[in-house]
Amino acid sequence: MNIDILVVAVYFVFMVIIGFLFKRLAGSSTSDYFRGGGKMLWWMVGSTAFMTQFSAWTFTGAAGKAYTDGFPILVIFMANAFGFLLSWWFFSYRFRQIRTVTPIEGVRRRFGATNEQVFTWATMPTSIVYTGIWLNGLALFVSAVFKIDISTTIIATGLIVLFISLIGGSWGVVASDFVQMVVIMAVTVVCAVAAIVKVGGPSNLIEQFPADTIMGNSMNYPLLFISWFIFMFVKQLQNINNMNDSYRFLTAKDSTNARKAALLAFVLMLIGPIIWFLPPWATAVLYPDAALAHSAELGKKAADAVYLVFVERVMPAGMVGLLMAAVFAATMSSMDSGLNRNAGVFVRNFYSIFIDKKATDRKLMRVSQIVTLVFGVLIIMVALFINSLKGLSLFDAMMYVSTLLQMPILVPLFFGIFIRKTPDWAAWATLVVGIGVSYVVSFVITPEVIAQWLNLENGFTGREASDLKVMNGVIGHLFITGGFFCLTTKFYKAPEVKRQKEIEEFWQDVDTPVVESEGQDIVDRQQRNMLGKLILIFGALVTAMILIPNPFWGRIAFLFCGAVIFTVGWLLLKSAKIGLETQAPKVTSS
Repeated sequence: MNIDILVVAVYFVFMVIIGFLFKRLAGSSTSDYFRGGGKMLWWMVGSTAFMTQFSAWTFTGAAGKAYTDGFPILVIFMANAFGFLLSWWFFSYRFRQIRTVTPIEGVRRRFGATNEQVFTWATMPTSIVYTGIWLNGLALFVSAVFKIDISTTIIATGLIVLFISLIGGSWGVVASDFVQMVVIMAVTVVCAVAAIVKVGGPSNLIEQFPADTIMGNSMNYPLLFISWFIFMFVKQLQNINNMNDSYRFLTAKDSTNARKAALLAFVLMLIGPIIWFLPPWATAVLYPDAALAHSAELGKKAADAVYLVFVERVMPAGMVGLLMAAVFAATMSSMDSGLNRNAGVFVRNFYSIFIDKKATDRKLMRVSQIVTLVFGVLIIMVALFINSLKGLSLFDAMMYVSTLLQMPILVPLFFGIFIRKTPDWAAWATLVVGIGVSYVVSFVITPEVIAQWLNLENGFTGREASDLKVMNGVIGHLFITGGFFCLTTKFYKAPEVKRQKEIEEFWQDVDTPVVESEGQDIVDRQQRNMLGKLILIFGALVTAMILIPNPFWGRIAFLFCGAVIFTVGWLLLKSAKIGLETQAPKVTSS
């Protein structure tokens, strides 16, 4: 058997084992299944917050963008880091203090029952499209490695990820996210070091990179680049800190752990991008033909496989398999979180309200698993459709969806957490305005129209037009959509007594810290102990890859990866034992 296929197969078996082992922690309630009962430690919550911003798209669409345009790709990921820093400062602990099982339940408390249904049906389709893009990126990578038809790959990989997501609920999702984070960081650090050594150092990389300017290729207007830079920060700030994505922190055991989780995600997102993109940058210098290496399988999307080209040509035998495990890890962490969240929203915010009001938690759990299966099939269908759009790059697809489809939803859910005196209708009305803004930006005020206004004879390049469309969307939603939400404060009137009481209780919860509950230390030790043992085993398996016939430096690369993973497992086990020795009475949760 090919060594790379064997490595990926072992990795899948390991992920399935994690799902089964953590299934018993999922309990029999929907709170346990969808958010781990709100009992998770900061390092688990932080790793899943980080991993949900990270997918196979990072290794495909984003890597292809890094290869063609150079260093501007860092803007998006630095903006993510900035978003998590603000989350640590203001948002993360407030999201935890909403005290709900699903994020849309928080929307109901803040904006009322009508908006609960509006945003239930607005967020689920967008999430499915997002996840379909991630799955398409994963299948693209798998197809290039194993020379399999990409449509077949989408179906096969989608079913595998769906199966793993279905097993353990939020506990399985978050536990696997932590393991996947450790694997990804170890593998990408080794690849980054190899890239720097191969290219002759950072100075050589910068000097020899085949781009006209620091802005990258096909960018003629510095003002456009600077504006795109600024508004990307605005966009990512809202993408991370909104009530729909509060699910990242609803799993934390208390407010303090929610803040620590945001800080961990900030640190990882700050240092991660440079590590991830060193290989595609080095590939642009070392292998100018890399974008053609997999053109037979991928056609116009071959540039999205440049990361794979680097590993194939530079790294030791077996590293492609380990990288494939990392790419699967990146996509599974995003896809299983999306599946778990969507199933929770459908079951708790629609099914239990309109279809079966008397359903027991046991029945809701069964329905949740069926809904997860249905959403998984829909995601596979979306990924197949995206693959049929041969001329659309994964990078552009992600930018268009996040700006034109997602931002109208996120604007009221971002502003609504700190602008308090708005009428309930402000949320759905702002969404309607946002949809109008997206339509105008997409079909009326297009880059071609703007070029005519400015009398630009040659118009905009393809890259400039793409960036301008995204930037116009961000500007429109910030000033028009966001401005509309702010203006609704002028129409605020005190609601009826019952609704006023609900709103007052919501804001009181948001302002009141969640403290650790009695008996939480037992769950903490279980998390550390189970994950510690599993990571030790996986570290030993990776270390065993030094037996693969490779040059000395190649064996050292596997030894480093195994040592990093093994050390993390050992530290978790040690922490579990210390927790047992220093057990002390805990404060009862309010």
